[in-house]
Amino acid sequence: MKIQNVNVKMSVVTIAVIAFFAIILAISFVLTGETFFLVWGIPTLIALAIIPVALNYMSQKEYADMVPMYEAEARPVRIKLINKGMIGQPVRVEGVVERVHFQFLNRPQYLVADRSGEIPVKMFTSPAEKIQKDDVVEVLGQVMRRYIMGGEPVINGVSIKKISKKVDTKKKVQGEK
Repeated sequence: MKIQNVNVKMSVVTIAVIAFFAIILAISFVLTGETFFLVWGIPTLIALAIIPVALNYMSQKEYADMVPMYEAEARPVRIKLINKGMIGQPVRVEGVVERVHFQFLNRPQYLVADRSGEIPVKMFTSPAEKIQKDDVVEVLGQVMRRYIMGGEPVINGVSIKKISKKVDTKKKVQGEK
């Protein structure tokens, strides 16, 4: 669904929760015949749908507004060069997606690799386009620690998009020899 040029997505978990409570509501109404369940249940179901969509919209809009700033400030970096000294710096990385996690939650995490290495990219909102394994992508984001107080550097992705450039990873280069 699109709201003001922002592609809003509802997660599978949200849909499952709404469906579960709709079934409970229907069963309760059929067994008791009480309109009380409908008076309170239907607005609650609507709220269960609207609140996650509104939060996703706000998140998507905020990240979309940050993309021009990151495009201007982020410098291209090879993955191997990203270290703890770069925490807080905006970066631009190009690579191949080796793994995708948590897309169904609208909080995807990618493992992106180039010839020099690989790094996790955490997105706190769903990207504009669907990114899958083996896609060549450009990531704009900020280097941060994996955990609040420690851990290795990862990228907090602001934008991830497919590009038509060919990027070789270590595995593909070694396999060609």
